[in-house]
Amino acid sequence: MNLLRNLPKVDKFITHPLLAGLNKHLLVKLSKEAIEELRQEILANTSHTIDEDALARSVKRRYEALFEPSLKPLINATGVILHTNMGRSVIAKSLLERASSVICNYSNLEYNLEKGCRGERYEHVSTHLKELLNVEDVLVVNNNASAVFLILNTFAKKKEVVVSRGELVEIGGSFRIPEVMKQSGAKLCEVGATNKTKLHDYEEAIHENTAMLMKVHQSNFSIEGFSEDVPYEKIQALAVQNNLLDYYDLGSGYIPDLPYHLGQNEHSLTHILTCNPSLISFSGDKLFGSVQAGIIAGKKELIAKLKKNQLLRMLRVDKITLSLLEESIKAYLKEEYEQLPTLWLLFQSIEALNTRALRLKEAIGHEKCDIIESQTYMGGGTLPNRKFPTIALSIKGKATMLEKAFRKERVIGRIENDQFLLDLRALLPENEAKLVNIAKHILGTNI
Repeated sequence: MNLLRNLPKVDKFITHPLLAGLNKHLLVKLSKEAIEELRQEILANTSHTIDEDALARSVKRRYEALFEPSLKPLINATGVILHTNMGRSVIAKSLLERASSVICNYSNLEYNLEKGCRGERYEHVSTHLKELLNVEDVLVVNNNASAVFLILNTFAKKKEVVVSRGELVEIGGSFRIPEVMKQSGAKLCEVGATNKTKLHDYEEAIHENTAMLMKVHQSNFSIEGFSEDVPYEKIQALAVQNNLLDYYDLGSGYIPDLPYHLGQNEHSLTHILTCNPSLISFSGDKLFGSVQAGIIAGKKELIAKLKKNQLLRMLRVDKITLSLLEESIKAYLKEEYEQLPTLWLLFQSIEALNTRALRLKEAIGHEKCDIIESQTYMGGGTLPNRKFPTIALSIKGKATMLEKAFRKERVIGRIENDQFLLDLRALLPENEAKLVNIAKHILGTNI
C-alpha cells in the first residue's frame, strides 16, 4: 500500500519534462487515466514499482495517438478499382492542384461577380456539364441516393411510381429502393416478376394517380437465365405517350466506350441521353471517376422545380466537391483521360500490366513471387458480375499470414486459390516504389 501513497499527483505529474509543450487540458485527462490504471495494477498486485519516466512516456504516446489521422492512405492491390471500402474513385494530384486555388481561398461560390449580388452555387459546374452531356440542365447534390430521394419527393409525393420488381434493389448500407420511395412520400407500384417484366406490365399499371415510370440500374447484381426486362427506350416512349415523367436511376454513368467488352450490357450516358429522358441521375465517384456527388441531368423545367425543393439545402455540395468535379469535367472535355485515375486504371492493357509486373518482380526478388493471370471486378456497385482480365503477383508463403502482414503496412491485397495476390489492376503508379519497399521488408529481401 506504500506504493499507492507514492502515486504521482496529477498537477505535478503534467509538469514532467517529457510532457512539456503539450495541451494541458488533454494532459490532465490522459494522466488521470494512466495513473488510475497504474493504481488498479498495484491493487491487483500486477505492478510493483512506480516509474514516472515510463508513465510519462506512456501518456505521451497516448497524446500523440490522439492526433493520428483516422483516415489513412492505403495501397489498393485488390484489383478492384472502385473499391467502396477504400473510397472508390481516386482524384489525380494534378486536378487537386488545379482546384487548390479555389479551395484554399475565398471564392465566388454564391456570389455573382458580374452583378455584384448573391449567386447560385449550382451554376459553377452546370456550363461544363451541360456541354459534356449535351442536356438542357443539370443539378449536383451530395450523392446519387440524395438524387433519387429528391426527384421522387419533388415529382411523385403521394403519387405512384411504376418500377419493375426485378429492379427493387438494395445497395450497400441497406439503401433499399422501396424504403427510399416510402420515405420520399412516393407510392411504389411494382410490376412484372422478379425475373421477367414486359412492356404491357407498365402499360397496365398506368392510371390517374401515376406520376412517373422509373427504371433502376441493378447496380450490384444481375439476373441470369430465364429473364427479360424492358429497355429504357421503350419505357421512355411509353411515358411520353401517357404524358408522364420518365426517370432512369442509372447509378453509375460512363462516357467513353468501356474496354474488355464491359459495355455490352451497359448503357453509356451518351446513349441514354440521346433518348431525351425527362431525368437521369448517376454517381460522380463511380465510372465517372470523380468525387462523391449525385449528378442529375434532364429537362430544364424539371431541374428548376428540383431547385425549388426545400430539401435541396440539406443535400447541397460544398466548394471542395464543386471545384474538383469541375476539373474532372474539364478533363473529359479535353479528353485528358489520363487525369482520371479510374479510367486510366481500367483502360490498362494486359501487356502494360505484365510490364509493370515484371519490373516489380525483379525489384522484390524473383524467388519471392510469381506473375499470374487472373480476373477482377470493377466494384463500387458497377458492372455486376462482369469480369475482366488482370495481372497479379502471387507472393510465396502462407496466404493468411501474408495478408495480415501486408495489411498492417496498409497494403490491401486479396487471397485467391490459397495464394496471396498483389493485383496490379488498381495499383497507382506512384505507389509502386512504396509497395516494393514494404514487400522487401516483409519478405526479408532488403538485407
